[in-house]
Amino acid sequence: MARFTRDELESFRDVEVPDLLGPDLRLLFVGINPGLWTAATQTHFAHPVNRFYPALLQAGIIEVPIYAAAGMDEQDRANFRSRGLGITNLVRRATVRADELSLEELRKGGERLRDLVARTRPRVVAVAGITAYRQAFADRKAVAGRQPEPLAGAPLWVVPNPSGLNAHHTVATLARAYAEPARAAGVLD
Repeated sequence: MARFTRDELESFRDVEVPDLLGPDLRLLFVGINPGLWTAATQTHFAHPVNRFYPALLQAGIIEVPIYAAAGMDEQDRANFRSRGLGITNLVRRATVRADELSLEELRKGGERLRDLVARTRPRVVAVAGITAYRQAFADRKAVAGRQPEPLAGAPLWVVPNPSGLNAHHTVATLARAYAEPARAAGVLD
């Protein structure tokens, strides 16, 4: 696993991480924004305590473990895309914590996401994080799960954030939550 000093990680503040998208995009996961570890490794959800990939594996969404803390290699990326999976973020710039983002950044991120979905046409979109979703889309009453309105034509779910800071969820509860949009997207039976 990669190791970084606090100063090394801090040097990745505001760095962007490219979207991970393939040609047959069935399920697009949307993070809030990259953390510093993610920016350092150029791999989404890469922090060692992030439960995103373990939850995907437990749910059967991915079939081969991904050890993202060291950064994905090209085989990892190819395997991920071959499942019809993609990842983007509401806000592209890396911060230590999502609460460093402004409401304006989140709203602009929601607009950018709508444009991306219209262009790439995933079957299903899953935004990881109810608070960021509420802010980005000015929907204070939104609840987790499938949303009543699609996003640019794609069915939309809000799923729990897999960050280690979200202590309300375990790998098992995240796996169950992520399986719902994966079934709707045809990634799972």
